[in-house]
Amino acid sequence: MSGDDADTAPLDPTGDDARIVHISLDERTVIRRSAEVEQERAIAVYDLLEDNRFRPRDGGQGPYHLRLSIEENRLIFDVRDTADAPRTQVSLHLAPFRRVVKDYFQICESYYDAIKRLTPSQIEAIDMGRRGLHNEGSQMLRDRLEGRIALDHATSRRLFTLLCVLHIRG
Repeated sequence: MSGDDADTAPLDPTGDDARIVHISLDERTVIRRSAEVEQERAIAVYDLLEDNRFRPRDGGQGPYHLRLSIEENRLIFDVRDTADAPRTQVSLHLAPFRRVVKDYFQICESYYDAIKRLTPSQIEAIDMGRRGLHNEGSQMLRDRLEGRIALDHATSRRLFTLLCVLHIRG
């Protein structure tokens, strides 16, 4: 296979090495988070490390360490090897995510408020909307990473949660 063929071949996020074994978030961009958001972050990180499928085009063989940060309105995927040596960086403009992240934050606030005062059926309706927006954001993330980082749906959902956490400015 020529070099050009390797560059156009679809990325395959399978194999024992196609995974993230360590993740860190750039906390410099975050001012303060609520207890609910902190819990969502902790769950996303835990679930991500337990089960993920992740392969960057230019990241070499895994497993990988991943540093997520926001710089100049871009989400930065800083992919490293297990010795923490740089492998590749992928950046995404955040502008396309602005609406879905804003809507997701609003529905999450409604959901957390609903848990305290509404009936289970009302909470379930809000939660369905919340899951729908979360799926929309995670699919947008997968689409925008296509050809650069391959990942499965569950990994994309968890990374979208972390994108939202990083997006909070206080």
